Amino acid sequence: MTDDGTGLLTIGELARATGLSVRTIRYWSDEGALPPATRSAGGYRLYDAGSFARLELVRTLRELGLGLTDVRRVLTGETTVAQVAAAHVAALDAQIRSLKVTRGVLSTVARKGSTAEETTLMNRLARLSAAERARILDDFTTEIFQGLDTADPDIRNRLRFAAADLPDDPTPEQVDAWVELVELIQEPEFRAAMRRMIEFNAEDRGPDVPTGSSLWFMSRLIRSAGDALRDGVVPGTPRAAAVLRDLIGDADPAAVLKRLQAVADPRLNRYRELSAVVNGWDRPSARTEEFGWVVAALESQVAP
Repeated sequence: MTDDGTGLLTIGELARATGLSVRTIRYWSDEGALPPATRSAGGYRLYDAGSFARLELVRTLRELGLGLTDVRRVLTGETTVAQVAAAHVAALDAQIRSLKVTRGVLSTVARKGSTAEETTLMNRLARLSAAERARILDDFTTEIFQGLDTADPDIRNRLRFAAADLPDDPTPEQVDAWVELVELIQEPEFRAAMRRMIEFNAEDRGPDVPTGSSLWFMSRLIRSAGDALRDGVVPGTPRAAAVLRDLIGDADPAAVLKRLQAVADPRLNRYRELSAVVNGWDRPSARTEEFGWVVAALESQVAP
């Protein structure tokens, strides 16, 4: 304590009383977080009991991770500790999500033994912001649906829902799937395959066709083909022809075959598999046997 009996403390005495270094207190004082109560005749900073309490608050806020700018705003009444704490919680949540993604990327790299180039690509794609991920998906859906206003809206919705963001705490498998998914939807060949599928759908739909009819037809196709397989119906036989008539009616078998071949593209099935992993869904069945039966049955009718 100073010798004048005022109860004021020098910066050294304040440091000894609080256990903080003189350098730290001087820095906080210089930054305006701890202004001195007054100065001595020699120009030295002096602090009072209020300064001591203020210093304890500054130390507490700093230990909680607040910057000096936020500390000054709290001390001057511009904001409250609760408001600043809420903002820091949001910032910490974002940092935690980022760290979890980084952990997922590193786990995948370690598991796969990725090269430096693969590691760089995986990190770049996995660390994309939500806005950047949305832009990639928007570009994809815009391109494959451009000008096809009659396409089934349910297909568009399902495609957008399938290509989801990484979860906040992704597993290495989800990071791996997300990276492959982003690469896949940016491939021109894949986009062309998706575009062909949507074009076929748009051609088939009239103005009075209800939403979801395309998916209903595919479900019916899988069910009918599955029944035929279980019953031992062989493609090319009269029984198979009857199943097809019930399924496609008077439609041209060659046109239906062309559309099914577009839907059965293995890249589309891979897209569904990757989407399921990223979303945490059960892996979808490719229904290879069912599609194969229908394709074989159609081919037997269109063969020269």
